[in-house]
Amino acid sequence: MTIVFDEIEFETMAKPDPAELSSFYARQNHSTIGPREKIQRMLDHTFCVVTARRGGELIGFARGITDGLWGRLAECKLDPAYQGPACITRKEGRIEHDACGIAREMAARVIDALRRFGVERIDAVAYGTEVDFCEELGFRKLRGLVPLELPADAQVPVGAANGAVATVNA
Repeated sequence: MTIVFDEIEFETMAKPDPAELSSFYARQNHSTIGPREKIQRMLDHTFCVVTARRGGELIGFARGITDGLWGRLAECKLDPAYQGPACITRKEGRIEHDACGIAREMAARVIDALRRFGVERIDAVAYGTEVDFCEELGFRKLRGLVPLELPADAQVPVGAANGAVATVNA
């Protein structure tokens, strides 16, 4: 589905070419820059993609993932040039300000797709100014949860007989 919104064209469920997405990330100095195969794998395992374009150029990208029960607004990036004058750091496409509502429209489309699929809960992970953006969308901070991270190459301890601990590569 495609509509025009103040000279911005939104597409839902049309995944961009990995090279185009990698170029978009590079323009934002975003850390998700990698080989075409890595970006393609990410896109292949993404439930819903929403793009925003102006004059054919990719200026925004949002995606949602799900296991069928829970969903997540995994990403919502907007070129800082389209975020408006209140955008301060203009870093990594992080939503600092959404003067025209472009990011809000992309996120709403992802959330709508997840809801129509029947997920029971939708989460988002945000930092910095993205927290304000997500709260404006209706997300709320979860109390008592601690964010944890496990690098993909970290050793994972596993239980062994007699209390000994062995490690297995993740």
